[in-house]
Amino acid sequence: MEDPNRPVTGYPAPNPNHNGYAAGNPPPSGTAYPYTAPPPTAYYINQNNPYNQQSYHPDPYSARRATCLRRIFAFVIGLIIIFGTITFIVWLVLRPQVPEFRVDSFSVSNFTVGNNSLVSFTSEVSLTARNPNKKMRLDYDHIEAVVFYKSESLADTTIPPFSQDTKSETSIKANFAAAGSYVDNRVVGGINGDRSKNGNVEFNLRMLSRVKFEAKAWRMRRRFLKVFCGDLVVGIPSNGRSGTLTSGPKQCREGI
Repeated sequence: MEDPNRPVTGYPAPNPNHNGYAAGNPPPSGTAYPYTAPPPTAYYINQNNPYNQQSYHPDPYSARRATCLRRIFAFVIGLIIIFGTITFIVWLVLRPQVPEFRVDSFSVSNFTVGNNSLVSFTSEVSLTARNPNKKMRLDYDHIEAVVFYKSESLADTTIPPFSQDTKSETSIKANFAAAGSYVDNRVVGGINGDRSKNGNVEFNLRMLSRVKFEAKAWRMRRRFLKVFCGDLVVGIPSNGRSGTLTSGPKQCREGI
């Protein structure tokens, strides 16, 4: 008699394991996840990540601060551009020019150089200041002038302040006096050497002044004006008489 529990020939044996593999045999490595739905591990990791939560919840205060800084920066840039444009337009209209100076005469009296390196003399310098501007008047103050032999200062003085209208010239005078001014021995040797050759001594004149440019309602801030008048050759006779400028009027160099 046949066993009733024996499987019928031609049909597969029932498999109690429903994952497709024989009981006791795990799936080979590298095999895809056997279930229909993917594992929920990645989902829970992203949900529990604090950095991901921050990305989904931005700080509104940081955004407001960034917007405020951008607006302030744009406002400052706009002011700079507007101010630069106005200044450039005014400069094109007014065309400010540096004043011009000329030495008309240079006289030296009682010029003596002692063996003790002391220099004494009196001097008068006449200059002409010219305002070349068509639309701007000039105001000068704190005018200081110094007489040099080469780079050695011999005497200094101050010149009274003055003003100039447009396209005008002003005559100014500077009086110097050196009563026993001490100088270096090389300066004494240089002066005596120049006088022994042809009786001429070469001086330099430097001036420093504050100048203000004005044009009706427009006023520029005061600038420092530097004036250098070099190669002023003065013939100084040995008999003590007054020496004068031998080369005629001399144009100076100016700068601001």
